[in-house]
Amino acid sequence: MSQAAIWIKNPLAIFAQNSDGGVVIKAQKIIELVPLGASPKSHIDEIYDASSSVLLPGLINTHHHFYQTLTRAYPEALNQELFPWLKSLYKVWANIQPEMHAVATELALAELLLSGCTTASDHHYLFPSQLENAIDIQVEQAQKMGIRVVLTRGSMSLGEKDGGLPPQSVVQTDDQILQDSERLINTYHQTEQGAMVQIALAPCSPFSVTTELMQETANLAKKKNVRLHTHLAETIDEENFCLQKFGLRTVDYLESVGWLSNRTWLAHGIHFNEEEVQKLGQANVGICHCPTSNMMLASGICHNLELEEAGCDIGIGVDGSASNDGSNMIAEVRQAMYLQRLRYGASKVTHQQAYHWATKGSAKLLGRGDIGEIAVGKQADLALFKLDEMRFSGSHDALAALLLCGAQKADRVMVAGQWRVVDGKIMGLDEAELIHRHKKSAYELRQLASV
Repeated sequence: MSQAAIWIKNPLAIFAQNSDGGVVIKAQKIIELVPLGASPKSHIDEIYDASSSVLLPGLINTHHHFYQTLTRAYPEALNQELFPWLKSLYKVWANIQPEMHAVATELALAELLLSGCTTASDHHYLFPSQLENAIDIQVEQAQKMGIRVVLTRGSMSLGEKDGGLPPQSVVQTDDQILQDSERLINTYHQTEQGAMVQIALAPCSPFSVTTELMQETANLAKKKNVRLHTHLAETIDEENFCLQKFGLRTVDYLESVGWLSNRTWLAHGIHFNEEEVQKLGQANVGICHCPTSNMMLASGICHNLELEEAGCDIGIGVDGSASNDGSNMIAEVRQAMYLQRLRYGASKVTHQQAYHWATKGSAKLLGRGDIGEIAVGKQADLALFKLDEMRFSGSHDALAALLLCGAQKADRVMVAGQWRVVDGKIMGLDEAELIHRHKKSAYELRQLASV
């Protein structure tokens, strides 16, 4: 790793306090914030002129399904709500082969990097017999791309014959799931500051796993000191399922299986009543807001402000690329801001608040204090955006313009002090070749599903 000290000098705008003169990077950390008009106190080896760039902390995606990039705009799944949408796609996803999963992951990570994302959490819960090493494949792809990841070992153990939603071909036994979960933690989970790969445990949802698995997963997470993740309260159908299956609403069910703690973050979190919001806040459960997916499936709007006021941290996730259907983090920040304004009003949800959700808020969901903000001692995870496209012409507040005018692509992205995107291109990646391989895999998966 290079030990050169790099001054990212005089950004056009920066999402940080007292650092209008830029930041100094050495090794993989931020070592100095430079006030406007000042020069660094540190010895400088290199200078990057950021005067035409908006500088953000690297964006942090806290919920995704990388494999779903293979089934975007899938005909049989169009114009449906969550449960029928899932049932139409499960039988397709059951056919995913290892090489398809690898290229789906690579493409999703590439999209994220190009949109300013430096840390990505994926929720992979699909383990048919040919894909039992799905997380191992994802680790390999993340290391190749040089992006920071929190990979969650998802699971489904409650198949259709037992009253669950998924087909039997994609479920595993509780023992299989728990054994592989422990193996993955022991093999890949890094605990040090600046960890590039971490593992969390993530049963898919209350309608796809047994109560026993939820309980045992919580016990294992506590034993291994890793985080817990699942989908919860995404739709009214899910609420009704929990009431019929367990005699409990979703949050009461979560509490009954030992998940109501600050170790847990939830995807979606839309359909909570006032009492449940308070209960979640008191336990400091994190909530990942997935605005585009929630609009696409018409699931509802997360109550971000009430949840924050109650004590929950809020982060942002692009969700699966079959319910978004993209993996663009800067675009997702804009969607989060606008969807929350629809609920609360324009004056109650600022662009600064949306940036916070996608950076420090998302970092808190992942239990990370070393990323998510531009501050001395934090990891040098940075995203720089230029305002040189037609869409930005005539804008006056550069930090606001990035969201209001609809930024789509970062010019430069740094992860752990290393440039991974330069001039809008991922270092060492042949994009055209990746797209070719990905399209081929998507076509082959459709053919397998039609047999």
